[in-house]
Amino acid sequence: MATLQVAAFCARSSLLASSSKIKATLHVPEPQSTAHLSLPKLLVDELSRRNRLRTSKPTSTLSEMKPNLESNTGYDGGISRSKATQEFYALMEIVADRAEMHKNIGAQRDNWNRLLLSSVNGMTFTAVTMAGLAAVCGVGAPLLALKLSASLLYTAATSILLVMNKIQPSQLAEEQRNASRLFKQLHEDVKITLALRNPTADDVEDVMEKVLALDKAYPLPLLGAMLDKFPAKVEPAVWWPHHLESRKEKASVRIERNGWNGNLEEEMREVLGVLKRKDEAEYMRLSKRVLKVNKILAFCGPLFTGLAGVGSLFVGVPFCGWWAAFSGVMFGALATVVTTMEHGGQVGMVFEMYRDSAGFFSLMEETIQSNLEKEADKRENGELLELKVALQLGRSLPELRELASSRSLYTGTRQEKEEFASKLF
Repeated sequence: MATLQVAAFCARSSLLASSSKIKATLHVPEPQSTAHLSLPKLLVDELSRRNRLRTSKPTSTLSEMKPNLESNTGYDGGISRSKATQEFYALMEIVADRAEMHKNIGAQRDNWNRLLLSSVNGMTFTAVTMAGLAAVCGVGAPLLALKLSASLLYTAATSILLVMNKIQPSQLAEEQRNASRLFKQLHEDVKITLALRNPTADDVEDVMEKVLALDKAYPLPLLGAMLDKFPAKVEPAVWWPHHLESRKEKASVRIERNGWNGNLEEEMREVLGVLKRKDEAEYMRLSKRVLKVNKILAFCGPLFTGLAGVGSLFVGVPFCGWWAAFSGVMFGALATVVTTMEHGGQVGMVFEMYRDSAGFFSLMEETIQSNLEKEADKRENGELLELKVALQLGRSLPELRELASSRSLYTGTRQEKEEFASKLF
């Protein structure tokens, strides 16, 4: 019995000893755990220090730059320059909004052309069918119903055609597409000016005049402001203020000779002559031809639908014979063909495209002419102007120089063989 008690006591002592060892072992890595938990705090302190350095640097830089900005405010002072810059940003926003407006309205008016054309052709085709059925139907209520329905459809088609021929939806859509492209180009010019230098009051006035000139050249409303779709005199489209170049060049600073020499001046004069004699004249001639075709089609469409409507009313009348049925069907078919040619072929759009192309060449001529009329140090840089003219005409610089050197003032039949300046249109 005593032996068992001694053995139990020994076992209890060994358990207590092992427990104390385990506790000691668990408390041994406590300094390492503390060091490990303090690592995030060190990272936070380091990041805070870097953040303070980062935020304090621009402040000191701005404070150092402020005297330099105040000393380089320009001739009209820092306040005037800041105001001009704010106005320039406002104009850039307005120009971007104009471009989006013209884009959306152009898509809408293109839909007008498609929907109205399909509606008119559908009504005309239905009226032709009814007029043909009325001719073989005999007499009575069915005859009267077919005659009146055909006449009503022809009347509606005639009314819609008169409106379509007046407003020319395809031409309206082309006007808005051109306006959207030109407003986007003006927006890029404004962005480039802001990137290169601080704008002045003259820059603000120039952009405002360009915006107003574009608004006048491509009006948005239809009533009271729409361009005449059948003008008595065809002229190139004009979307720029004529006196803009002279004032712009006056405010610019130019270097001596400014990239100009006698050969370049002669080259620009020759290119100017080719543009006037060939490119602009050709597109004006095409514009006049397309306008004549459009006038004929616009006159014939409503005329044919009107005659078909009158003929369908007299179908079945004894003294009219077969002429009433013939006119009701034949003129309706002709009206469908004419309407499809005019509005499906978008003849008005083609006229506007040729007119705008002539305006493009007219703008190039005015730009070259305005530079040649000034002294060399007040012109646009000659090499830059030569590069722009070559790219606008779709030519390389050697091709442009070859065109100018090989062209002389042709007369008589030789002028007809002269090469066109542009390779794009």
